[in-house]
Amino acid sequence: MGGLLGLLDDIAALAKLSAASLDDVSAAAGRATAKAAGVVVDDTAVTPQYLQGVSPDRELPIVKKIALGSIRNKLLIILPVALLLNHFLPSLLPIILMIGGTYLAFEGAEKVWHKLSGHRDDTPAVVKGPEAEKRIVSGAIRTDLILSAEIMVIALSSVSHQGFWSQLISLVVVAFVITILVYGVVALLVRMDDIGLRLAKRDGAGMKALGRGMVSAMPKVLAFIAFVGTIAMLWVGGHILLVNLGAEGVGWLDVPYAWVHHLELRIGEATGALGGILGWSFNTLCSAIVGLVVGSAVVGAVNAVSSRSSKAQV
Repeated sequence: MGGLLGLLDDIAALAKLSAASLDDVSAAAGRATAKAAGVVVDDTAVTPQYLQGVSPDRELPIVKKIALGSIRNKLLIILPVALLLNHFLPSLLPIILMIGGTYLAFEGAEKVWHKLSGHRDDTPAVVKGPEAEKRIVSGAIRTDLILSAEIMVIALSSVSHQGFWSQLISLVVVAFVITILVYGVVALLVRMDDIGLRLAKRDGAGMKALGRGMVSAMPKVLAFIAFVGTIAMLWVGGHILLVNLGAEGVGWLDVPYAWVHHLELRIGEATGALGGILGWSFNTLCSAIVGLVVGSAVVGAVNAVSSRSSKAQV
């Protein structure tokens, strides 16, 4: 009998320990998700621009394909690589982030210069065929890989003091929560016009007016989100470059972000209640400028190489 009571005590203690561990993991996952929220906003803003010109009946299937690609990015590529590098070669993480930041800056700058050059491509993707849809999905998944890497590394930094299994479980939770949040919002945004049409067919003047207003507003809303997405690419790419440039504390490399951060704090202190917003806006502006400059340089280099290749083939 005493042995049985002892066993029950051990089971009770184990249950309490397991509950405490789950609480720790839940809290860690919550902190990690909150810390990555800024990049989540950028990810949500970037994705809808890939759906411009897509036939309405293909919007949700494309969002689903991108979402599945995103969760594969996070779980099969980023998570194992981030955990291994964090354990064995933590100094490589800033370098990998800078490569990703440069790619984001390149994509953002390319869209800016494409727009300024007056080039337009208004042919719906559905007219171009399945291959165009594959290009849309693959392009979105490539961009998601960079943003997801930033999200997961930021999340990892907030649970780095935890044990390996706690880190692993926390990051898996973050991966699913972030993916569902981002692509749930994207799916809702791209189908808002359909919701508006249904409301416009209902009885009641108020419902009809709301539905018609939603239908007429959504093209402008999506165009604005696409604009925000381009700015977000420049901002996040530039910010990654600024923050990680001096991550190893190598001489003058950390000067640019130290200067930006110093001025951000000074602006915050000097402007009272609005200080936090104004300081953040200054930091964001500087990051976007860095993203545009670096991205434009890469665009120029890519175009020069492409031009030389074309001449060589002729």
